[in-house]
Amino acid sequence: MNKPLSPLLKTVVASATVALSFGAAAQATGDVKAGESKAAMCIGCHGIPGYQNSFPEIHKVPKISGQSDKFIVSALVAYQKGERKHPSMRGIAGSLSEQDIADLAAFYAGHNPGVTAPETAKEPSAAVKALLDKGACMSCHGANFSKPVDPSYPKVAGQHADYLYVALKAYTVEGNQVVGRANPIMGGIAKQFTLAEMKQLANYLSTLDGELATKPQSRFR
Repeated sequence: MNKPLSPLLKTVVASATVALSFGAAAQATGDVKAGESKAAMCIGCHGIPGYQNSFPEIHKVPKISGQSDKFIVSALVAYQKGERKHPSMRGIAGSLSEQDIADLAAFYAGHNPGVTAPETAKEPSAAVKALLDKGACMSCHGANFSKPVDPSYPKVAGQHADYLYVALKAYTVEGNQVVGRANPIMGGIAKQFTLAEMKQLANYLSTLDGELATKPQSRFR
């Protein structure tokens, strides 16, 4: 007999269903070659393996090669709107047109070709499994954390642990002009966890085989 869904899981599933039903607003069609030529502003951080950002604390910048195009669009638009408040990314996103965003998304989505994550993720420890269940993480990010239920949600398998930790904390920040992420679903989920539990989740997800990479790019094209 199936267990009834928790209130949080009901909210997550309902939100995912709405996202699947309506999707993102109509957007420009991305051009990979155009995106490659426009990525010069991105490669100084996202094209250097191991590159670290110092705001709001020292952490590796996220891997974005192989991320889904719809998530990249969603994230950049969130920076434009101020829903994501990282000052550098807000400045960069604010300079982009709808076509620029679509082109960059198309380029980075295809920038780690031939890499496919396993169908299921490796078994977590009992403690981490309890945290994943508590946050209903697979309900949105998929059984392998590389096939989200909606493509506007991120792939997180294999992402840098320190970045994931900073991102989770950002969802709990309110009323700050330069730090924070205004996503009600992730906010509700992240606020359930202590900082130590966020680190446990981030560390586990970072060890998974995924489809993300940091791929160096030549500045001279």
